[in-house]
Amino acid sequence: FQYVTPVVKYDRNGFKARDRQLVLTQSSAYVVEMAKIKQKIDYATLKGISTSNLSDGIVVIHVPEDNKQKGDAILQCEHIFEVVTKLCMLANKQNLVKVVKGSLQFRIGSGKEGTMVFTVGQEPQVFKAKNGQLTVV
Repeated sequence: FQYVTPVVKYDRNGFKARDRQLVLTQSSAYVVEMAKIKQKIDYATLKGISTSNLSDGIVVIHVPEDNKQKGDAILQCEHIFEVVTKLCMLANKQNLVKVVKGSLQFRIGSGKEGTMVFTVGQEPQVFKAKNGQLTVV
């Protein structure tokens, strides 16, 4: 392993929060629950890495639309700069990082997309808004 950190992974549909580990190896990123691999992302297929310009710790790892991937990985972690830096260096994809303001699109799977909205508020929270968007405060 090159790097391991605890993350909160948000489901692509209901945005339920789940505790996971993000494991970065020489060739792939893994989202792991206990000892069970939940998602493997080969660096060679990595399409992008998005994070917000706010200090919310959210990172979206964009993956290709194929049968191997269920959709983009939506993660929240404490050490966002370390995670993004290590991921970029290991994948050698520094040019794929986007720091977004306001909102971003992510792939849910089977050709569907979702929207994540970033806002500033008194209390940090992540929730599914009435309009179906993932809202990060």
